[in-house]
Amino acid sequence: MRNLRRQGVVALGLAGLLVGTAACGGDSGTNDDGASGSDEGGGDTLVFGASADPVSLDPAYVSDGESLRAARQIYETLVTTEAGGTDIVEGLATKWEADEAGTAWTFTLRDGVTFHDGTEFDAEAVCFNFDRWYNFEGVQQSPSVSYYWQTVFTGFANNEDPEQGESLYASCEATDATTAVINLTGPSASFLPGLALAAFSIASPTALEEFGADEVTGTGEEPRFDGAYGLEEAVGTGPYTLESFEPGNRLVMTAYEDYWGDAPAIETIIFRPIADGPARRQALEAGEIQGYDLVDPADYEALEGAGYQLLSRPAFNVGYVGINTAKPPLDNPQIRQAIAHALNREALVQAQYPEGSEVATQFMPPELFGHADDVTEYEYDVEKAKALIAESGVANPTIEFWYPTGVSRPYMPNPEANFQAFQADLEAAGFTVTPQSAPWNPDYLDAVNTGAAGLYLLGWTGDFGDPDNFIGTFFRTDQPSWGTIPQEIQDQLEAGRTETDEAARTALYEDANRAIMEQLPGVPYVHTSPRLVFAENVVGYEPSPVSIEDFARVSFSD
Repeated sequence: MRNLRRQGVVALGLAGLLVGTAACGGDSGTNDDGASGSDEGGGDTLVFGASADPVSLDPAYVSDGESLRAARQIYETLVTTEAGGTDIVEGLATKWEADEAGTAWTFTLRDGVTFHDGTEFDAEAVCFNFDRWYNFEGVQQSPSVSYYWQTVFTGFANNEDPEQGESLYASCEATDATTAVINLTGPSASFLPGLALAAFSIASPTALEEFGADEVTGTGEEPRFDGAYGLEEAVGTGPYTLESFEPGNRLVMTAYEDYWGDAPAIETIIFRPIADGPARRQALEAGEIQGYDLVDPADYEALEGAGYQLLSRPAFNVGYVGINTAKPPLDNPQIRQAIAHALNREALVQAQYPEGSEVATQFMPPELFGHADDVTEYEYDVEKAKALIAESGVANPTIEFWYPTGVSRPYMPNPEANFQAFQADLEAAGFTVTPQSAPWNPDYLDAVNTGAAGLYLLGWTGDFGDPDNFIGTFFRTDQPSWGTIPQEIQDQLEAGRTETDEAARTALYEDANRAIMEQLPGVPYVHTSPRLVFAENVVGYEPSPVSIEDFARVSFSD
């Protein structure tokens, strides 16, 4: 989980400490609690190598992948996604329906479910959580703290930022113990898939109050979580309970014996923070961990040859060259078209990306409805690029081209290599390229977010299975990183967000994709299929395109 907007907001409370100490997690081969992570024959403990500690175990406050991966084992949401896909299926709710206006959603809840602290899960608990998020105040309203609430619901009960939009959420009614009605201020087709996000996990109201979940101070850039909730306590209805959390060392979860669903096959899950990719591989080979995510493509062949399992997460991302259309000469449409024709995207994908990656034609993956088959495509053609430069009237065009350092993303495993290849392509077409690089967070992301970067490398991995989470997130409103987005495109995307008929939505998003690729605020170039690796005897892990992955399904083979 992984991109411009989300990756810029992961530095929540204790982030500096957690990231700074994460590398220490690779040094120890034994567990202080006596559990062994090296039992390759099976057992009741699985050790997973994480790239960092969770920022918090209160999912309402986080947006980074490691925090959300851990939260999904402790908590559950009203709806979730099918294993390995994006279709919405039952979670804590067994059925749901909207009224004719699309503004009142009735959820029928599972009966007989309890939170880990013994509190009963019911409609009152659901409404407590939604009302809690809606009434966030102060630092809690910072986009970096309540990112996903603002992504799906926009505003709060009392907006403290005058530019904050009206909240999509209006109220929640517990009409009986197993029926919760969530009222919206208007129809939203992305509301239901958005509820599958871990940020909307239902937590124990008792624990939230007892352990100070709302005690947040500091600033949006450096919030402080003053209560014990999220760092020492985390109470959901999920298959695992929090046993202990030692930042820089390990996060330990144990199976919840009163879980309403199928009991987990593995008793204990340990997440060990190992920041360095090569160190994660070494820990796997030493038997200290049984799996890890974001495998370096350069390691695929060797790991498979050594008998490890490589699992592919379905491609649900896009890597792109962003173009700030407000910065000359990028404000000239023919210059943007020349850039698109100059980039040899197919050669880059073949050279730098693993098998299964594909050249992108638009800003969302083909798996999503609304992906248009007839967008304008800009085939690699150096002579065409040169001709467009000549027609543009811009003599000897010079462009600053930004790329990040100190980061590897699923859509951009080696940013410098991508930059070098594209720089050579642009210079061959007649552009003068001025390189600009900066550390990923905060310098690079700040430069992009504020509009300081002209041409830049970036990408996005989807949060949930809806086109609004791709092109809606990018282009539904003006953002400094893109320059000015034509009002026609913004209107199409707003209509797509509120339209509840899927056929009509599909047509709106297809039209929007065509218009976006005519406007050309960037050049999408790749969809990738990131991989995880596990020891040979680990079975049952099913990769998800949106990283909703259930460790309770995992076991060891005999």
